[in-house]
Amino acid sequence: MTISLKQVRYFIAAAELGQISHAAVELNVSQSAVTSAIQQLEQMLGVKLFERNPSGVSLTADGNRFLPRARNVMAAVNEAVSVSTSSNVAISGVVRVGVTYTVSGYFLPQHYARFSRSFPNLTLDLYEASRSVVEQALIDGALDIGVILISNIENADRLQTAELIRSRRRLWVSSDHRLLKMEKVTLADVAEEPMIMLTVDEANQTAGRYWSQVSSRPNVIFRTSSLEAVRSMVASGMGITILSDMVYRPWSLEGQRIETRILEDSIPSMDVGLAWLRGSKLSPSAQVFLDYFMANYVGSSS
Repeated sequence: MTISLKQVRYFIAAAELGQISHAAVELNVSQSAVTSAIQQLEQMLGVKLFERNPSGVSLTADGNRFLPRARNVMAAVNEAVSVSTSSNVAISGVVRVGVTYTVSGYFLPQHYARFSRSFPNLTLDLYEASRSVVEQALIDGALDIGVILISNIENADRLQTAELIRSRRRLWVSSDHRLLKMEKVTLADVAEEPMIMLTVDEANQTAGRYWSQVSSRPNVIFRTSSLEAVRSMVASGMGITILSDMVYRPWSLEGQRIETRILEDSIPSMDVGLAWLRGSKLSPSAQVFLDYFMANYVGSSS
C-alpha cells in the first residue's frame, strides 16, 4: 500500500485547521473521509500524527515532523502541474455549461478556478437553471455539458452521465438536541420532531421518496428554498432537517453550532455529476472540460 496525495492533502488540512470537521468543509468531503484518510496514513507511517481532544486535533511530535515534508510533497505536485499546464495555453474555445442551483453554490466554484488556471484560454459560459431545464437544453443542443444532480436525472436514455461526487445525507440538529443523546436514530424518531424542509433542487421530492419507504411521515413546519434559512432554523432549535454533507457547514450565520447524525434508515446520497447528449460528438473545448473532470474528480466522495 502506498501513500496517496489525497491522504497527504487531508492531513495538511486537518493540521492547519485544527478540526476534522473544518477540514472536511474546506475539502468539500465528509468528516469520515478525512478521518479514514488520516488513520490510513498513520497506519502506513507507523506513527500517531494527531492527538484527539474535545476542541479538535493537535499534532504530535511525529505529526510536526511530517507536516513540512507533506507540504513539500504537495508543493512539488503543484509545481509539476503548473509546468504541464503551460502546454494548455494553446487550447482555446467556449464550453456552454449548465449547472443547477446547489452545484453552482457548493460544488463548482473551486473546480471552476482550477480548470481556468489549467486552461486559461478556454471560456466557460455558465447557465444556472433547474435540472429539468438543463437536461432539455442538453437534448436540444443549447448546452454542451451539464453539471447537475444526476441522482435525480430523468432523461437517462438520452443523456450520458459520469458521477463526480457522492454526498451522504445526514440528520442536522442543534448542538443541544435530544437526538444527539440517542445511540441510534431512525426516521421514526425524526418524525416526532418539527422538520425544516429545503425545496431547492428537488430536495423535497427526494425526501418524499425515502419517507415513502417507511410508515412514519415528517412533521414539516416550514418549507424554504434558502439553505441559510434552514441552517439558522436548525441551529436555533426551531426544527431539524436531513441534508447532504456537501452543503453542510458546522455554523449558522448567527454563529450557532449544527451537529449531524447518521440515520439507521437507508437514505439516498446526493450525487453530482456530468451529463451530455448520449452519442453526440463533443466539441474539442467541451471534450477538454469533460476529460479534465473525469480525470480529476470521478470516483471521489463527500
